[in-house]
Amino acid sequence: MESDAEDTKSQLTQNQDPSTPKHKHKKRKTKKATVPTIPTVQAAVQVYPENPEKTPPIVAHFSSGFDPTKKPDPNSTKIGLFRNANRAKRVELVVHPDGTNVDFVGTSYTGAATSDQYCNYALGVLDKATQTLKIVPIVSNKLFRLEPKVKGYNYSDMEPATSAVGELTAQEKAEKQMQLHTLYGTKKSIRESKKMQSLKQAGGPDSLKDLDAKIKHLVVNKEALESAEAQSSRHIPLFNESATTPEEAYPLDKIIITGEWDDVQDIYNKLQGGNEVKWDAFPNFVLNKIQKLKNIRVEEEKFKLACICTYITHLINFKDQYTMDGVSSAKGHRIPSSLRNNYVLVLTLHVDAFQTELTDIAKDLRMGEANVKDHYENLGCKLTKKNGKPVAILPVPLKFPQEQRRQKKGKR
Repeated sequence: MESDAEDTKSQLTQNQDPSTPKHKHKKRKTKKATVPTIPTVQAAVQVYPENPEKTPPIVAHFSSGFDPTKKPDPNSTKIGLFRNANRAKRVELVVHPDGTNVDFVGTSYTGAATSDQYCNYALGVLDKATQTLKIVPIVSNKLFRLEPKVKGYNYSDMEPATSAVGELTAQEKAEKQMQLHTLYGTKKSIRESKKMQSLKQAGGPDSLKDLDAKIKHLVVNKEALESAEAQSSRHIPLFNESATTPEEAYPLDKIIITGEWDDVQDIYNKLQGGNEVKWDAFPNFVLNKIQKLKNIRVEEEKFKLACICTYITHLINFKDQYTMDGVSSAKGHRIPSSLRNNYVLVLTLHVDAFQTELTDIAKDLRMGEANVKDHYENLGCKLTKKNGKPVAILPVPLKFPQEQRRQKKGKR
């Protein structure tokens, strides 16, 4: 027994000889999945605009899963496209499979078609032979959802009253937008909406009727209206046509207002200084009045005339700032030249006791004497001559020259 056990043990030790190699498990090589190659096509894109004389393609889908291509004869399916005569945007698509009592109907004004749409739809057709991609618009820019309906049954009573959301009028849209602002808008948008609503109510037909009734009871002052029209057309300062003195004809306080007297004291301050002053920078009209100003003994009169001369200087310098050699440069210049010149001429009348010579001021304004005469006559002055020089005199009451209209000669 012991010998049998030893033989068995020796046999096991021989089988477990370390020199014999152990069996190794090799990893199986996994084959990588081959990605199918997608052929690329270089095609020229052609986009076709919508042609009102032609019906564009129709894109629709069947909500019930009906497939017209599975019928034995696909051409047996009839398709009809109907457009509303009064509302061109309302389109209805009807698909009728032959041999059935069911129509598949889709519209552009009910159901899902009335939801907000933030994109445009188009149909693309790729022609590999010519390598062109044609993109064309579709009917009503809508994807029609075809719903099954029993033929001959009236479904109009079952449709909700608010199905045609896209057919709201402008007033209804504005009212709905106003409601949205009130419910979900910010405080700023709510205030703006209320202001717009109040303005619309103020400009409504009822308010216009009240305004017309008020206008009918107004009394129009024709004399004041004619005077204002004459002033605006002549480009002259404010005047009093019924004045009894020349000072009242063109009130000085309407030309130089109260707050401006402190800013036009340059000449008066130079006269009060006593030092030698260079008067070369002043206009000719003002230079010839310096000696007259020095001889005035009444300070109030000297102050008034000196300030008027300073105002004239500012107006003429303003003219020279935007003109050169008599050619106007309209850049930044908004005062009409005739209005500015008439203000200057009225101030010269105040300086010379409403009898002024034309020569000096014509040179300062770079105008011919004939043109200056026309301006003085337009102010209501009469022209005479003293010592061979033209003089403008302002009489009262004011009388403006009548506009002379040339009559066309009839053909013989």
